[in-house]
Amino acid sequence: MKYLTFLCLSILAFSQLSMAVSIDEEKLGASLGGWDKKGGKSAEYELSGAKYRTYKPEITPTPDGGIYVSIRIDHMRGLFSSDDHAVLEITLDSEGNMVSAQSSIAIQGRSVSSDLIRGGAKGGAKAVGVDRAVEIGTTMIADISAKMLQEKIVEAGRVSFPAVIRHNYNLLYQAIKADTAEIPKALEVNLPENPKPKASELEIKGFGADPEKEETEKK
Repeated sequence: MKYLTFLCLSILAFSQLSMAVSIDEEKLGASLGGWDKKGGKSAEYELSGAKYRTYKPEITPTPDGGIYVSIRIDHMRGLFSSDDHAVLEITLDSEGNMVSAQSSIAIQGRSVSSDLIRGGAKGGAKAVGVDRAVEIGTTMIADISAKMLQEKIVEAGRVSFPAVIRHNYNLLYQAIKADTAEIPKALEVNLPENPKPKASELEIKGFGADPEKEETEKK
């Protein structure tokens, strides 16, 4: 019983803290130049001489305790031209590590999408932490850039779109938060210890009886 009590209390001690991953939207917005003061749902900025707009991320929890994050990015082409659109999607595990990433770009009815990129170093080992995030981001951008070249797109703001996605990817990664959260104490289990049986109780049950006493009673 003592061993069982110790085991239960040990499991409880290791279970008191759990990881909760999230995105610091304020940090992300500030790194993009600040969310729009009117609605606070997007941020506008310039890169390589073109204008872009990034919307606040859409976040969905995953079954394993991580999150799926999707953000939309617009290439703002001016008043008389329709904007181009891109989507960046990432999946994080419960500790904030990058699991996978994917991106797509839509230009005048044409859509270009990268493969779903997962981290994996040479020799079958998996990269972790920052190394894994860099590996996934680099592979994703290389993939979608190659596909953009096949479309023979030459407009400056459009050619730079993969670089803008990478810019957002880097800032999004820097805005990841992995916090510790206490599990409610109602999960605690207190197991009472059984008192040591008395010798008289054992005798009644036929266990541990005194041999000399039994011999005297027979005489």
